[in-house]
Amino acid sequence: MIADKQRQDSQPAFVLHTYPYLETSLIVETFTRNFGRVPLIAKGAKRPKSALRGLLLAFQPLQLSWGGKSELRTLYKAEWQGGQLPLQGTALICGFYLNELLVRLLHRNDPHEQLFIYYQETLTALSIRKDYIPMLRRFEQRMLQELGYALTLNRDVASGRPVSPDEDYRYEIERGPVALEGHHHSHGLQLRGRTLLDMEQDDYSSAATRQQSKALMRYILNHYLDGQPLHTRQLLKDLHQL
Repeated sequence: MIADKQRQDSQPAFVLHTYPYLETSLIVETFTRNFGRVPLIAKGAKRPKSALRGLLLAFQPLQLSWGGKSELRTLYKAEWQGGQLPLQGTALICGFYLNELLVRLLHRNDPHEQLFIYYQETLTALSIRKDYIPMLRRFEQRMLQELGYALTLNRDVASGRPVSPDEDYRYEIERGPVALEGHHHSHGLQLRGRTLLDMEQDDYSSAATRQQSKALMRYILNHYLDGQPLHTRQLLKDLHQL
């Protein structure tokens, strides 16, 4: 018998999304600690007596074992690790928002161990805290940083001077903030320097910062999503959370 050289056993992972495959199987988009986003086929997972049925749930820490030679590996085993409180209400929608961002922005089989840790920490925070805005903004920034799109928040990229809390700036994607005074800008999102500095310090106590940071992150993420809308953003729109 030839050993499966592609086999991976007991890998820490979360389920990001599942969708039907043939009559009884599922395609499972997973976020793994050591291999990044990995698509797996869960054969027979829709059958009532499947060992996988009921385990492939979002937001629950799992250990997964898979193998195979094709790009779409076969899931052999899933083990629930416990310890994560369930998400409910708005927190649940926020969790699906994180998952949609990861599915849309992560390349397959590109490891991001630190982002995996951030994701797990954010799920824990969502399950026990009620102010979701700081958690979402923090995760968005960390995700962009891990993907190589780190935001510049504390200096004017045109002059090199520190951002002033009392000045207005335009944020230019893939560059950073440029002071409005003395410059004519045809692009970029306008916001206060205080918002940029608050985001740098992870301080969302100001209502203006909460509003402007939401607009900024939507502006930047839309760019990296090629303008394609997020389904979960629409769900949260009426709740004014995202």
